[in-house]
Amino acid sequence: MLYVVMAYLWASILLYVLMGGADFGAGILEFLSTKKSKEQTRKAMYRAIGPIWEANHMWLIIAIVILFVGFPVIYSTVSIYLHIPLVIMLLGIVARGTAFSFRNYDAVQDKMQTVYSKTFMYSSIITPLFLGIIAGSAVSGRIDPLATHFADAYIFSWLGLFPVTVGIFTVTICGFLAAIFIIGETKTEAERQRFIQKAKHMSLAAIAAALLVLIAAQRDGVPLASWLFGNPISITCVVLAALSLIWMWVSLFRQSTKWLRIIAGAQISLLLVAITYEHYPVLINLKNSDGLSLLIHKGTDKTIHALAVALLAGSVFILPALFYLLYSFNKQEEA
Repeated sequence: MLYVVMAYLWASILLYVLMGGADFGAGILEFLSTKKSKEQTRKAMYRAIGPIWEANHMWLIIAIVILFVGFPVIYSTVSIYLHIPLVIMLLGIVARGTAFSFRNYDAVQDKMQTVYSKTFMYSSIITPLFLGIIAGSAVSGRIDPLATHFADAYIFSWLGLFPVTVGIFTVTICGFLAAIFIIGETKTEAERQRFIQKAKHMSLAAIAAALLVLIAAQRDGVPLASWLFGNPISITCVVLAALSLIWMWVSLFRQSTKWLRIIAGAQISLLLVAITYEHYPVLINLKNSDGLSLLIHKGTDKTIHALAVALLAGSVFILPALFYLLYSFNKQEEA
């Protein structure tokens, strides 16, 4: 049952990166659009993210619940030493969702629409930035449970070159996912061409950000290279991700967009496997001590069993409801 719980944890993180990433990326693309094309970009993104923006945070909630119930030591460590970036990220999620609702459903169209739009765009950048910072901090060994000073315990646990570059990489990945996702939702050829160009630009930005992450890892002593190239599984995933990147660029230049979403999703999945496989089952790397392991720092067997049963039973209700939500929006669009 423990492996069932871990599988759900990994899957929920992956789905949040893919679906939540495309959602955040919509605001990022709007921010990067020119004044002339902002309104058209906004409308296209609203059609695209409408079916998922209400539901994508479900995956984050599932991951948090799994950690809270099944791995309380890991949950408490992250909540204590990374509480500052966590609070900023959560405030960004709340501000973004609120701004999106008021901007699209407010009965009164006035100057506040500008405030809602800016809030939506800025929080769309801030939220994935700090999500990436949290992830980078968790694996970089910056968390020091023995720290005696506030700054060492709660500031420098996340404020560093490697976590920040991971945050920047996460922002570019979100913009890339959004552009790829929206290409299939465009209504005109001009709109389609515009988002193909955005996908190319965001892909280049993600590649540049990935290089920055590698440089920062080398500087901060994070063994990222060995995680990516230290075992056959990770090497295979990196090679496949690189090949899929070539396939994606060929598809973009040939204007063949049929498989783009699958290719992009495969790239992110392969990268996540490559990075996490080497230091499995350790989820959190600590400074000057052993990391926190999913196999060791878990709840009681009864708790894990009950959690696994709840996750399996919940899937019976959640997944059909999610598919019906997507189906309903598609039917509404056709009508």
